[in-house]
Amino acid sequence: MRKRDFIYPTLLLLLFAFMTAGGNAIFGYSPPEKHADIENETPQPEYEYISAYARISDYDGYFRMAADSIGIEWTLIAAIAYTESRFDSTAVSGVGARGVMQMMPVTLRGLEVPDSLHADNHSNIHASARYIKQLFNMYRHIKNYDEIINFVLASYNAGYGHINDAMRLARKYGHKHHVWHSSVDSFLIKKSLPEYYTDSVCRNGKFSDWKQTLSFVNKVKRNWKKFNNRQNEYRDSINALIATDPLKRIAF
Repeated sequence: MRKRDFIYPTLLLLLFAFMTAGGNAIFGYSPPEKHADIENETPQPEYEYISAYARISDYDGYFRMAADSIGIEWTLIAAIAYTESRFDSTAVSGVGARGVMQMMPVTLRGLEVPDSLHADNHSNIHASARYIKQLFNMYRHIKNYDEIINFVLASYNAGYGHINDAMRLARKYGHKHHVWHSSVDSFLIKKSLPEYYTDSVCRNGKFSDWKQTLSFVNKVKRNWKKFNNRQNEYRDSINALIATDPLKRIAF
């Protein structure tokens, strides 16, 4: 290789070294500062985040997610769970209902929940929400929301078939079949009698556990009201706290 072939690469290397060592200053250029003036930075406040929800149980997060998925109040699902199991995930009823929501195995299988997950808290609660949504859809023709709640709760406990029988009996005998108290509930009681459960409008036979169903509807509604009051009182208290302390924030 000829000697002059080394000249140009060598000159380029020297020029690069020159510019790096001080050439920038010679030509009036200086690189921008790489570090901000830390002393002039405004310190960010350290907020304390507070939950937007009162604590009702260890399963509140599941209740809220399940309720959001079907568009109802999470305190209603919590009230059903408390009435059914007192939030005991290990509970098993005499007829085989499992978990926090006391779902029957046949119902869970109908919702495509594997047997191995029947007592799993997440699966049990979310399956229950899906079942509740189905019941709401079955009673969507009822105008009054409070009455829909009554029929949904009664069906959750007794099964849709028996409640539907009682509604048909009420209509046959001239009573209001979309009203629970002192109407359909009285015919649910009558479904324990042969002259009624053998009636041609009844398709699900005898029903003897009417005391439990009537009690369940009333208990869930009382617990729901209690949990709603707790949530409302909690919300008022944190709103008052945040109003007096600018460093507190609500975490949703």
